[in-house]
Amino acid sequence: MFRFFHCALFSLALSLPLAAQANNAVKIKDFGKWTAYYFIENGQKVCYMTSAPVTDAGNYTQRGQIAAFITHWPSKTSKDVFSYVAGYTYKKDSDVTITVGGQKFSLFTQGEMAWASDEATDKRLISAIKRGSNMIVKGTSSRGTLTTDTYSLDGSTAAYNAITAACK
Repeated sequence: MFRFFHCALFSLALSLPLAAQANNAVKIKDFGKWTAYYFIENGQKVCYMTSAPVTDAGNYTQRGQIAAFITHWPSKTSKDVFSYVAGYTYKKDSDVTITVGGQKFSLFTQGEMAWASDEATDKRLISAIKRGSNMIVKGTSSRGTLTTDTYSLDGSTAAYNAITAACK
């Protein structure tokens, strides 16, 4: 059930940048390599932080937008949800591996998105992100291409605190 909820609710996260533009997203502030935003949906705030990788590696010629998100959606009683946009369609039934400070996390995939399978994993991952210095995301495209994206976590704690304050 949680997995279905994640897919249904956060397939919207795929279009967060577009939705944010359409809904007049307000940049809260840049924090290191992370940026905090909010936008209003049906009269309610949705707050999120996002970052692009500092390096993206793989044997590909073209790739779409790549981004990591942490989202608070108070009107849907959803907080601390990590989602990932790969910029390509994932291999069917594949997992994404995220490593932060020696801790490994496995995310399930659907289309070009990946999520944790439960709230506890989201919370552990977000805690690691706030404490870590870098994050490595590995996935496999529908064409079998392995990708490795590396993120700086500089500013992640400040961005998290900003979206938490904005979406009390």
